[in-house]
Amino acid sequence: MSPREVPTREFELPRELEEQQRKAVRLEWITIAYLVSAVVLIFLTLGQSQAMKAAWIEDLLSLLPPIAFLVAARLRKRGSSEKFPWGMHRSVSVAYVFAALALLVTGGYLFFDSAVKLVLAEHPPIGVIQLFGHEIWLGWAMLVALVWSAVPAVFLGRAKLRLADDLHDKVLYADAKMNKADWMTAGAAIVGVVGIGFGLWWADAVAAIFISVDIVHDGWKNVRAGVHDLMDARPRRHDAREYHPIVERMNAEVNGCDWVERGAVRLREEGHVFTGEVMVVAREEALADGAGLQERLDDLAEHLLSLEWKVYDIVVVPVKEIDIPSPGVTVGGQDSSLSGSR
Repeated sequence: MSPREVPTREFELPRELEEQQRKAVRLEWITIAYLVSAVVLIFLTLGQSQAMKAAWIEDLLSLLPPIAFLVAARLRKRGSSEKFPWGMHRSVSVAYVFAALALLVTGGYLFFDSAVKLVLAEHPPIGVIQLFGHEIWLGWAMLVALVWSAVPAVFLGRAKLRLADDLHDKVLYADAKMNKADWMTAGAAIVGVVGIGFGLWWADAVAAIFISVDIVHDGWKNVRAGVHDLMDARPRRHDAREYHPIVERMNAEVNGCDWVERGAVRLREEGHVFTGEVMVVAREEALADGAGLQERLDDLAEHLLSLEWKVYDIVVVPVKEIDIPSPGVTVGGQDSSLSGSR
C-alpha cells in the first residue's frame, strides 16, 4: 500500500502566535536602529582602548542576527516551487547558523587580539577631547557610550527570550544571547576603562578577554545546535538544552492506537517547524480491511498534526517491520524502537 501524505496546513503559526511574530519583527527593527546608534557612538569615542575596540566590534556584528531573522521571516513564507519543492523553511536554520557563527567568530577574534595585547604589555592611552570649548578626559565619553550600549540591550534581550520560547525560534534566541553579550561586553569594557583611569593598564585587556570567552561559549553552543538541525538531528528545544518532547509524545500516541502493533516516529527540524514520517506496523485485522486502514492512517496523521503547531507536515507509512532508532516506548513488554529489518 502506498503511503498517504497529508497536505501541509495553510498557516504556519497558530493565530494566537501571529501577534507574537509581529512583536518579534518589531523588536528586531528596533534592535537594528538601536545598534546602529551604539556602533556610531562607540566609534566616535573609541580611542586606543582594547576593551572599547572589543565592544565596538561586538556591537557591529550584533547587527547580523536581527538582519538574519528579518530575512528568514520573509523567506519562510514562500511556498513550494520547482527549485524548492519543500518550500524555504530551512532558511530559518541557515539564518540560525549564520547568527551563531557571528558569535563564534567575534569571540575568537577578540580573545586572540586581546591576549596578544596583554602578552605584549601594551599600555592603552586615554587622552582628552575638546567638548564645548572645554577639555575633558576621553574616558568619560567612553563610559557614556558604553552605558548606552548596555542598558537597552538588557531589556531587548529579555523580551526576545520570551518570544523565542513561544515561537520556537532559534534565530531569535541566538539574537537574545547576542544582546546578552552586548551588555556583558559593555560592562566589562567599563571596568577596563575605569581600570586605565586608575593606572591599571592590564585591566583593559583582561576585560576584553573576559568578554571574548563568554561570546565564544555561546557561539560554539549555537553553532553545534544549528549544524545538527541541518543534518536532520532529532529536534531540540530552541535553547538546545534538551530534546523537544513532541517526539516521545507522538510515539506514545501512535503506539496507543488499538489497531497498531508497533509504531515509530521520526522527525526532522526545518527552521521553526518539524516534518517527518510515522511508520506503523498494523495488526492483521486492520490489514484485512484495506479501505478502513487507509482511513485510520488519515485520521492518525490528522491527530498527530493537531498535537503541536510546530509539527507542520507528516507522512504516514504502513510497513511490515521497523528497525529505526526512535525514543523508546514500551509496547507489550518490548521497546518500540526494536524490531527486525524492514
